[in-house]
Amino acid sequence: MQKIAFIGSHGVGKTTLVYGLAARLKARDLALEVVVEVARRCPLRLNRETTLAAQSWILHTQIADEVVAASRYPLVLCDRSVLDNYIYLLLAAGRQPALEQLVSEWIKSYDLFVQVPVVQGAEMLDDGVRSTDRTFQKEVDSRLALEIEVRGIETVELDPERRDGWLDTVEATVLSRIRPPQLELLKD
Repeated sequence: MQKIAFIGSHGVGKTTLVYGLAARLKARDLALEVVVEVARRCPLRLNRETTLAAQSWILHTQIADEVVAASRYPLVLCDRSVLDNYIYLLLAAGRQPALEQLVSEWIKSYDLFVQVPVVQGAEMLDDGVRSTDRTFQKEVDSRLALEIEVRGIETVELDPERRDGWLDTVEATVLSRIRPPQLELLKD
């Protein structure tokens, strides 16, 4: 089983990339599941008004959804991970010792992190869920970068200047790691 997580601040294009990659891999007849962004289902406050309870709900629901997907499919694509979910918790409530070990251990379950950057000047759509506050978006991005560095996490970093090539980059990286047998049939 392989689990790939797309991480980054809100409004940067993670969902678009996840579904684009899923479509390309499905076209290669690969069995996979997409774990959708959990925050969209959270019944509690989000963004700057979020609470420890809301972020704990998101974090635990993320883990539960990943467990279910991994039990059913050999490839799981995650629109977010426990790491970037935890970033919102850190910004809202600071470090939580009771959750820190869970997050640290769960991070090890991912085979690949794709870090989606904030692109200056890119339109940020109001989806009715996530904040459109650019300052908040950058705070999340900066805090995520710090956690990645502190935890020594290896990521595939996408070039903010080459957004039009992100999907090709991610597809090539994922295919090089999973090496599906169907690729041999497509080489002609």
